[in-house]
Amino acid sequence: MSPAQGKESSGTPLSRPIPRSGEAMPVIGLGTWQSFDVAGQTDAIGQAREALRVFVDGGGKMVDSSPMYGTAETVVGDLAGELALHRALFVATKVWTSGRDAGAKQMEASIAKLRIGRDLALDLMQVHNLVDTDTHLRTLRGWKREGRVRYLGVTHYTASAHEALARAIVAADVDFVQVNYSIAEPAADRKLLDAAADAGVAVIVNRPFAEGGMIGRVRGKPLPGFAAELGCTSWAQLFLKWIVAHPAVTCVIPGTRNPRHVADNLQAARGPLPDQAMRRRIRDAFESA
Repeated sequence: MSPAQGKESSGTPLSRPIPRSGEAMPVIGLGTWQSFDVAGQTDAIGQAREALRVFVDGGGKMVDSSPMYGTAETVVGDLAGELALHRALFVATKVWTSGRDAGAKQMEASIAKLRIGRDLALDLMQVHNLVDTDTHLRTLRGWKREGRVRYLGVTHYTASAHEALARAIVAADVDFVQVNYSIAEPAADRKLLDAAADAGVAVIVNRPFAEGGMIGRVRGKPLPGFAAELGCTSWAQLFLKWIVAHPAVTCVIPGTRNPRHVADNLQAARGPLPDQAMRRRIRDAFESA
């Protein structure tokens, strides 16, 4: 593994191609679970607005949400509209219900909340946690042919679902798979990431900090000296680079509405990536913290 796995320079963040299209995707995205579920909270909305602005100004593109995330879709849609960012973003959301009609209704509602106008297509619709996958993908294939969505995907957040995700990659002809992967939760590296690479499916990584547990473990601990070799100035950057160094990973979506954290995370898309030996050193430093 080396920086040559993606495009990067001092001025541009590292990106990876979406396998099915070749479209470039910056490797650091933005998750919205909990962090953007803040409709009606003036101070939190202001923070989310600044976070989204910093994200796009720093070269970020993918924003991932779900109807499961409370008001997050509405907040993303309203702020993207207010800041005129819809064309700068790659907007991803999910369907999380059972039945064809219920699924179509929920997806229509998500598109409306995200304020995806008639002149735009939703970039990515994913079947959340593999709920009624075949039914929703039948609907979405039609929507893709009609130009209403650009890409289709499946998601989960636990290792127990990795085999089912691998089967879906092979059988369902999806463009993206979203999965948990981190130093603390490395199980996707056993089979799933290779299966995605073999099938030409883009990988979105959720839970990059194991729901914040990894950050809590190293809080107050000094960075290892070798972090400077990767241009890293925070543990978060080290953890994200460890993930992005896997060549099957297309984008990782740490969730936050803190603008400082957004800016810090984006730095993981710059500078060299760790090779296998350096990944082991990062893992060992975390495990000994």
